[in-house]
Amino acid sequence: MLNADALNQLRQLKSDIEESKIVSPGTVKATNGRFGFVALDEGRDVFLPPEEMQKVLPGDRVNVTEQEVDKGKTQGVVDELIESRLTTFVGRYLVKGKGHFVVPETPGINRWIFIPPKERMNAQPDDYLYCCIHKHPIHDGKGQAKVLRVIGKAGEAGIERALTLATFDLADAWPDTVVQQSESLDEAAIEALAADREDRTDRAYVTIDSPATQDMDDALLAEPNATGWALSIAIADPSAVIGPESAAELEAFNRATAIYFPGDPLPMLPDTISTRLCSLMPDVKRLALVCDLQVNNDGTLGDYSFHQAVISSRAKLSYDLVSNLIEGREDEDIKALPDAVANSLDQLHQAATALRKWRNEHALLSGDRPEFRLRLDENRRIRSIEPSVQNEAHRLVEECMVAANRCAADFLAKQPSGLFIQHTGLRDDRADNIRALIEGYAPHLADIDATKPEGFKALMKQTTDLDAELPVKAILSRQLARAELAFTAAPHQGMGLNGYTTFTSPLRKYSDLYVHRVIKAALWDTPMKALSSDQLSALQSTQFKARQAANSLETWLKSDFAKTLGEEPMDGVISRTIPAGFFVRLEANGLEGFVSCKDLNGKYSFDPVTLRLIHNKNGRIFQVEQAVKVRFSGVEEERRQINFKLVDAEEIPVATRS
Repeated sequence: MLNADALNQLRQLKSDIEESKIVSPGTVKATNGRFGFVALDEGRDVFLPPEEMQKVLPGDRVNVTEQEVDKGKTQGVVDELIESRLTTFVGRYLVKGKGHFVVPETPGINRWIFIPPKERMNAQPDDYLYCCIHKHPIHDGKGQAKVLRVIGKAGEAGIERALTLATFDLADAWPDTVVQQSESLDEAAIEALAADREDRTDRAYVTIDSPATQDMDDALLAEPNATGWALSIAIADPSAVIGPESAAELEAFNRATAIYFPGDPLPMLPDTISTRLCSLMPDVKRLALVCDLQVNNDGTLGDYSFHQAVISSRAKLSYDLVSNLIEGREDEDIKALPDAVANSLDQLHQAATALRKWRNEHALLSGDRPEFRLRLDENRRIRSIEPSVQNEAHRLVEECMVAANRCAADFLAKQPSGLFIQHTGLRDDRADNIRALIEGYAPHLADIDATKPEGFKALMKQTTDLDAELPVKAILSRQLARAELAFTAAPHQGMGLNGYTTFTSPLRKYSDLYVHRVIKAALWDTPMKALSSDQLSALQSTQFKARQAANSLETWLKSDFAKTLGEEPMDGVISRTIPAGFFVRLEANGLEGFVSCKDLNGKYSFDPVTLRLIHNKNGRIFQVEQAVKVRFSGVEEERRQINFKLVDAEEIPVATRS
C-alpha cells in the first residue's frame, strides 16, 4: 500500500506529464476502413488507429496527442472532445440477438450503434430511421442512438426522396409561422400593393417556360427602335410580398434554393407565394421588378433602368411553341397568338441573336451539353430517360436573363455593397499541370497568362477548335474553380464577364431575392437587412448542400434504372478519367458509369497533365471525349455507382457494328 508521500509523487508525475503533453486540435476524417485521421488545424494529418476511431465520429472537433509507435511512426490518441458536429444521420434498423442497432448510411460511420429500449419508437427490422446521437462514444467507444423518426422501408414509393431529405437534413414541411404568413396573403393584398406601382398591364409581356412550370419568375417584351431594341425583362417580386425579417424570408434563407428533385421539387417558398400570388401567370395582375435596357444592333448593352411595376402576362408559352414560331413553322397555337405577342417574340429573337453574337465574340458561351429528362412511374422511380433538346427558344430566354443580370451587376458595383457571383477561372492547385499541358500541346499559347481574365478568355477561345492530338479545351474545362458568392464585384471568368450577379430567379434562389432587396433599397429606400459574412458563408454552404442532395437522389434513381439496361453494347463518351479508371456517359440516355482499370488488360498509368490513362506496354490511351463502347456490368450498391465494362471492337457481334 502506497503512503501519502508516494501518492503525492504519483499525482505530481501525472500532472507533469499532462503539462508537458503537446495537444493539437483538429477535425476527424473517416475512411472506408476502421481507421481514420485527424486533420490538424496546423495543416497536417495524424493517423487514428481503429481503437481510437471508435471513440469519435466523422467531423468531430478533438484535441489529440501523438505517440511514437514502431519504426518512428506516430499515431494519434484522442485526448478530448471539443465539439461533435454530427447531429443527425440515417440508417437501417437491425436486431441481432438481444441487441437493437442502427446501421448508419452516413459515410465514415463504420459501426453499428446501439439503440436503448426507450429510444426505439417501435421501429421494425429493416426500417430506415432518422436518428441522433444519444450518447457520444468518446469515453468508452460505445455510442448510443435515439430514433427521431421512422422513415419507411426499402421498396416503398418515394423512399429514395424521403431518405435523401433526412440524410441532408432538409425540411419537407413548412414551419407553422410560414404557413400562417402565406395563408394571410391573397389577391387583395397584391391589388393593394399594386396601387403604388407603375402600371404596365397594357403591355404584351409573355412567359416562356416548360409546360409543367408553375413558379414563373420572368416575363419578356421587346420593341424595335432606331439603334436596336428596347428589351424589358419583368421579374417576379416576392420581396414586396414578404418582409425582410418575416418567417417566410427566414425560411427562404435557411433553404437557400429550390431543389429540383426528379418528379417532386422541394420549393424555397410556399406554393401560395411561389406558384400563385407571385408567379407571373397570364391574365392576372402581378408585381414585378422590371429591368428595361437598350440592346444595340451590335449586341452591346446601352442604358438600363429598374422599375417597380405591375404587369399582366398575355400568355404562358412553351419553349417548343416559341421555337416553332422562330423557325417559321405554322400551327394553330401560333396562329392564335395576338399580333402584339407575335411581333414581340420576333423582336425578342432578333435581340437575343445580337446578344448571343456579342457574347460569342467578346465573352464566353457555355457549350450545349446534351440534357436528359427523367420520366418517373407511380412508384417515383425512373420509367424512361428522354433527350431534352435545347432549342432557339431556350437560347432566347438565356440571353435575355444574362443581359438583365449584367445590368444588375453593373448597378450593384456602383453601390456600397452588393451580392455578386465570382469565378476565378482555372484552379490554382492545377497551375503547373495546366502550364505543362499548354506548353506540350498548344505551345503557341504558352505566353498567355490564364490567371488574368483576358488571358483566360483568350485561352478558352483559342482552344475551342484547336487541331491537337488531344482535346485541350475539354481538359481545361475539367479543372475550373467553383463559382462563389461575394459582396464585392470581381470577374466571372467562366462567362468571360467583368462582373456578374443574378436576380432573375427570386422565387427559386435566395441570393436573387436578396439582390432584389439591395436594388430596391438603393433606388427607393425600401427596408432591408444586410447579410453578414457568416450568413453569406452559410448561404453558400446551403446552396452546395442542396446541389449534393439533388445529385444524390438522381444518382440513386439512375443506379436503379441502370439495372434495366441489359447486356447489349452501348455507345458512350469518356467524360472523366482518374487513376483507377474512367467514367463513360452513354449517348442514348446520359447515364454515367465507371470502367475500372482492373477490368482492362494490362496495367495503366495516369497522366495528370493530359488526364490520360496510358497502357504501360502497348501505349493504348483512354482520354476525355473519346468514343467507346461499353456494356452494363452492375451497380456498387454502397456508393450507388453504375459500373460498365469496355467492349472492344472484336467483341461486338458483326450484326450490331456500325
